[in-house]
Amino acid sequence: MSRRGGSGARKPAVRSAKGGARSTAAGRTASGGKGSAKGERAASAAKSKKSAKAKTAEKVVFDAPAAAEEEPRTLRLGAVPGATPGRWIDTWKDRMPLVTLELVPIPFAGQRAALLDGDVDLALVRAPFERDGMNAIPLYEELPVVIASTESHLLAADELSPADLEDETLLSTAEDVLGPLDLPTVPARSGRLATVEEAVQTVATGIGILVAPMSLARLHHRKDVEYRILRDGPVSPVLLAWPSAATTPDIEAFVGVVRGRTANSSR
Repeated sequence: MSRRGGSGARKPAVRSAKGGARSTAAGRTASGGKGSAKGERAASAAKSKKSAKAKTAEKVVFDAPAAAEEEPRTLRLGAVPGATPGRWIDTWKDRMPLVTLELVPIPFAGQRAALLDGDVDLALVRAPFERDGMNAIPLYEELPVVIASTESHLLAADELSPADLEDETLLSTAEDVLGPLDLPTVPARSGRLATVEEAVQTVATGIGILVAPMSLARLHHRKDVEYRILRDGPVSPVLLAWPSAATTPDIEAFVGVVRGRTANSSR
């Protein structure tokens, strides 16, 4: 019985135990190797993901070319007698400090020629104005006034109507901007005078009256003449004009000033 137990039971049990032990150890070693490989792959993937995020978050800076310095220049603004650009000059100086606004006096009779010949870049002109090939923006209208000697009975009223001028001697000039006047007046025997200034001088002597836009009466003011508004008389429109083919950014900027746009508003 003891021989059977020694040969048949214990030795196989021992071999089985050793075999099992060896199998278990091998299993642990194999399992440990697989776990290590997975860990390395996971770590590598995490590292790659972190690197990608870092590259995405990295700010990209481009080398932009330096802006070219703006050159000082001049914008020539023509103005017919009596036109008043003063209200826009201060705004222009503040907004466009590198662009000098040069005021150029131009005669009413030569206002279109000054633009076509390039004597000015744009101009304040009076209607009637031929707009063919021109851009023209209406700005304001001037009231007509009657200019008379300080000795004239017409100055007794604050305003005059066409009926008040009946039989008065009416002077006319080559610079007339109001066109034909439908008034009950008598034309002067001297014929048409050369300028408004000459006509005002004649009015001061007590010979006749003159009808003109209010700004011209103010421009040629004298102590011996006064003026009164003529009700229902023809107005004198003032426009800003320039050749259509010669539009520049500076002209567009001046148009913006005239129209009251702010520096940041779009056209």
